Amino acid sequence: MFDENKVRDIIGEFTVSADELKEIAAAFRHDLKRGLNNPDDSSLRMLKSYVGLPTGKEKGEYIALDFGGTNVRVLKIRLEGAGKFTEIKKVAKPLIVDGVYDYIGADSSAEEMFDFLAGLIDEVLDGDRETKFLLGHTFSFPSEQTDLNNAKLIIWTKEFATPGVEGKVVNDLLKDALLRAGVTNVEPVAVINDTVAVLLSAAYKNPDTYIGSIYATGHNTCYLEPYAETGDVPMILNLESGGYMKLAPNRFDVKYDEMSEKPGEQRLEKMVSGRYMGELFGLALNDILNTDKKYSFTSVDMSNIILDESDELTEASQIIERGTGEKLSVDELKAIKDLAAAIVVRSARLVTASFVGIIWQLEGKIPAKFMHIAVDGSVYEKMPLVKENINRALSEILGENAANVDTVLDNGGSGLGAAIAAAMSKA
Repeated sequence: MFDENKVRDIIGEFTVSADELKEIAAAFRHDLKRGLNNPDDSSLRMLKSYVGLPTGKEKGEYIALDFGGTNVRVLKIRLEGAGKFTEIKKVAKPLIVDGVYDYIGADSSAEEMFDFLAGLIDEVLDGDRETKFLLGHTFSFPSEQTDLNNAKLIIWTKEFATPGVEGKVVNDLLKDALLRAGVTNVEPVAVINDTVAVLLSAAYKNPDTYIGSIYATGHNTCYLEPYAETGDVPMILNLESGGYMKLAPNRFDVKYDEMSEKPGEQRLEKMVSGRYMGELFGLALNDILNTDKKYSFTSVDMSNIILDESDELTEASQIIERGTGEKLSVDELKAIKDLAAAIVVRSARLVTASFVGIIWQLEGKIPAKFMHIAVDGSVYEKMPLVKENINRALSEILGENAANVDTVLDNGGSGLGAAIAAAMSKA
């Protein structure tokens, strides 16, 4: 039996008030400050990138390797200064093609994987074995880094199982592969995380960008730490903020966490990212429809439900019926649409609170009065209700000072960011 009052109660569980937002922002900043003193005391990882922000004057031609998943891209990019750049050539290929080759499985080897990468780099060179190129590498896997070029893979994620890479310095493996391929004119000089790449890319084009974030299937944020108190060189810190734990989950968050691959981890990410929003929606529907069946929805499903403005909510009805087997009335569908919206709005508000925690950390320590926050990712770019609720939450927490902050889309910054890191490596 469908109970609209029950839906309203559940929407309440996904609602974050203005006062709660301020408390979350303050708690995030507190955890960040603890992490600056000792990363072991914080749920934020505080990973050093060993790179600051670009000046915008970086120039020259560079090779960028964007290795963030099964699809790998190699680009030749010309930096022209003043935030301008030209993508001269791009080669993109998957690391696995069913029935043809597989460089990510347990039966592959590090040598095979990196020989494949070296082949893509050679392809982007177009036969040029003379011109010297520096290579920047966006490597989006958990790594232990001791300088800009020295990143050691801690553990594979994203279903990768290639033996012989964990515990190794990835650019050393790449250098060896380039030598085997006879490509002696390309020198790997920088390894960065994809979130750091977003910030470098955006800051090159827009001065006064100090925070970079990925808001997509997963979620993470980095920022430039000025080290004003210690006098250390300013550096971008990768927070791995999806792992932020100082939040009060509701009962659906708790239930999903218990069912997840890694219970007790990635609390913020599980409450805000595209990978999990549909799962939370399914659990809430399960409760509303009073059934033990497992419902599986995606963030795209939620987007299409929210965007359905038809009188009969036809598309929403089809999505719900396909996912649950239930045919709901228009009034019931309206309530369900409100639920989907509430989950998305909560996501935007929680992400914004984390941004404000960083803004408060930067306040008075950077010269800019106006600040850009660069965001890349499908949830930020495409999910309805996200951008306006980020702006609303900024206003609720910062008041009139919210006019000094905006969020900007930085799409595909991984390649450009890698090229910029290569340019900065020799500065």
